[in-house]
Amino acid sequence: MSTSWLDEIKWTEDGLVPVIAQEAGSGQVLMLAWMNRESLALSVQEGKAIYWSRSRGKLWRKGEESGHEQIIHDIRLDCDNDVILLEVEQKGGIACHTGRHRCFFKQLQGDQWVEVEPVIKDPDTIYK
Repeated sequence: MSTSWLDEIKWTEDGLVPVIAQEAGSGQVLMLAWMNRESLALSVQEGKAIYWSRSRGKLWRKGEESGHEQIIHDIRLDCDNDVILLEVEQKGGIACHTGRHRCFFKQLQGDQWVEVEPVIKDPDTIYK
């Protein structure tokens, strides 16, 4: 399979592209992460989300520790060729390392951020 499609992406100076993971079915935005060429190519090849961890400086197979994999249903590139949208099936119903369904669980209410979505599973039991 040719990888010339990777050349159409406008990568950042450090070789990354932001990736939005959206839940298939509900349309909820689960998280935002980053990919490099290798992680995107591997994601396409394996059919599962594989990101680039900027904090760890290495590939991050979503669910490698938690079991909460993201199975890819569709991959889209935005009109400026600089953001990827993954439509995924979220295994285990938890996308966030805090044990919540999605990472966007804080809502601005007045002048403060309020956690408005519950913890589904204690992260201490997910990441032993």
